[in-house]
Amino acid sequence: MLFLYIMSEDNKCPKCGADLSAIIETPQGRKLQRCSKGSWNAETRKTEGCAYVKWIPIEPQLLDEKCPKCQAPLILQVTRFGKKMKKCSTGSWDPTEKKAIGCDYVEWINGTTEKLNETCPECGKALVLFTTNNGKKLKKCSTAGWDRATRTPTGCTYVEWLKAGVKLQPNGEEFLPPPPDEFKG
Repeated sequence: MLFLYIMSEDNKCPKCGADLSAIIETPQGRKLQRCSKGSWNAETRKTEGCAYVKWIPIEPQLLDEKCPKCQAPLILQVTRFGKKMKKCSTGSWDPTEKKAIGCDYVEWINGTTEKLNETCPECGKALVLFTTNNGKKLKKCSTAGWDRATRTPTGCTYVEWLKAGVKLQPNGEEFLPPPPDEFKG
């Protein structure tokens, strides 16, 4: 079981008093410090020894863009759950009043889209490569969309998820079947 405790200033584990280890980074990009008397066992997927973990908050990055509402600089911020957003640098939270103060502009970043030199097998329009925030990739039709009001897909519904580690070439040759002479054994 994973326990989170408030960290003291002297870099000691508040649970057992041992020193904290060096800062490590998870595969998802989050940084943490563990108690030096505890370790993560990947086989059993459990912590062995002291279970204290200090998560290092990700500092917001200042962007070269301006807020469309108030023209203040935008920042790129990552939530504690790993979601990314662009938000106005003047917007913040007042813990005593328990309400937002300043500019309320927020733009959630859902992933990136790149045009491909391929056509959709279902409708003949152009395909795009969509990369999620987690790094997963899929090819989908450029006309595909989502209607939030009715919770239904719009446009063409063609989607092809790409396996991890597959390099995408602009002409799509990696997805072609092998030549017929390779099937002969």
